[in-house]
Amino acid sequence: MTFRLYDTATREVRDFVPLEEGKAGIYVCGLTVQSEPHVGHVRSAVNFDVLRRWLTHTGHDVTFIRNVTDIDDKILAKSAEQGRPWFNLAYAMHAELTRALASINVLPPTYEPGATGHVPEMLEMIATLIEAGHAYAADDGSGDVYFDVRSWPAYGELTGQKVDDMEPAGDADPRGKRDPRDFALWKGWKRDTEPATAAWPSPHGPGRPGWHIECSAMAGKYLGTAFDIHGGGVDLRFPHHENEQAQSRAAGHAFASYWMHNAWITTAGEKMSKSLGNSLLVPRVLERVRGIELRFYMVSAHYRSHVEFSFEALEEAAVGFRRIETFLDKAGPGEAGEVPAAFAAAMDDDLGTPAAVAVLFDTVREGNRVEDPTLAAAQVRAMLGVLGLDPADPAWGGGTGDDAALTAAVDALVAGLLEQRAEARAAKDYARADVIRDQIKAAGIEVEDTPTGPKWSLNSAG
Repeated sequence: MTFRLYDTATREVRDFVPLEEGKAGIYVCGLTVQSEPHVGHVRSAVNFDVLRRWLTHTGHDVTFIRNVTDIDDKILAKSAEQGRPWFNLAYAMHAELTRALASINVLPPTYEPGATGHVPEMLEMIATLIEAGHAYAADDGSGDVYFDVRSWPAYGELTGQKVDDMEPAGDADPRGKRDPRDFALWKGWKRDTEPATAAWPSPHGPGRPGWHIECSAMAGKYLGTAFDIHGGGVDLRFPHHENEQAQSRAAGHAFASYWMHNAWITTAGEKMSKSLGNSLLVPRVLERVRGIELRFYMVSAHYRSHVEFSFEALEEAAVGFRRIETFLDKAGPGEAGEVPAAFAAAMDDDLGTPAAVAVLFDTVREGNRVEDPTLAAAQVRAMLGVLGLDPADPAWGGGTGDDAALTAAVDALVAGLLEQRAEARAAKDYARADVIRDQIKAAGIEVEDTPTGPKWSLNSAG
């Protein structure tokens, strides 16, 4: 079955046909690193991580670019409030973001460009737009440069809007604009209010890039003038992605073939955001559940469905995931197999993770009913791997290195005690067998007798 996705540009489900067979170029708008990431931020990262993993699983060579906006009005304002250099704030918050994404097993991108490292590419694109008649330097002495939305007849096609129905672009003083909807490509340096370090030389005077030109230039740098999928949160469709597409195509770039947008995580019906004051920082959430459980909670919802966050729902998802882990513990070690056809069909249907998770639980239930669960366990491991949820993945801290050595050592010690217990029971020395059992339990280890022999696991309550 061909992978099909909902293209938010055409508003229809389309077969995914990459520009180059066997390959996939994906650009995802990352965060403006102004503050610590909350669960709403990382949901987008998880959704596109699943997309990347599925395309890789189905044989595509994926180039995955996720940018970081490390210079912006918000960063300058926040750093001024805190009395620290803007670049120090951006660096620190980028580090927080990296830690948060690693804690939920989001794969590092093929490359993660920062806006400040690509100003030459942005200035080159701005020059192209000016030469083509789609951009102009403001005549008010501000040093600003704007995209002329009236010069591009297709402006508004991504979101299905007409220019006259749009609100003014609130990214710069409108007095320098020909039309209030024109948006900033370059922002002249405000020497009275902005630090000198936040300005780069340009033909228009010192300044810095506008938000929208950043992503167009970085996408072109690493994926070329035409690439397969552009993604991001649904709140970025307008004005950010609308402006990206307009300026890129006006510069002669075909740009993205498909657009994918994930929905919000909401609290009390509102988008989770810093400005609303209802955000939940990732480290705080991970005090309640494990990273693998938080990821499972997010993966279980379709990427285009809004999720009303609650700790009750999160903890219910965590309990469900622990049932999967219990099954794998009982089934014993083994390799991942093939994903079931029903799972593949669900994933090929616009990343239908709710249906895919249902197949996962069905397979667990079937594995619990049969005498030999080896096949079911192999399928479960394969499905979990695709979703980034394999408990044996070293990313969760239990697969290699010191953790693996420790697990092997504990396994050897417990196996020795279990053998002594079996010998005591065979000799009908039940008192000694009970003492050994109590020693194991006191160490926080639960033992369960199964048809294939005793299995042990750490007592999560201990």
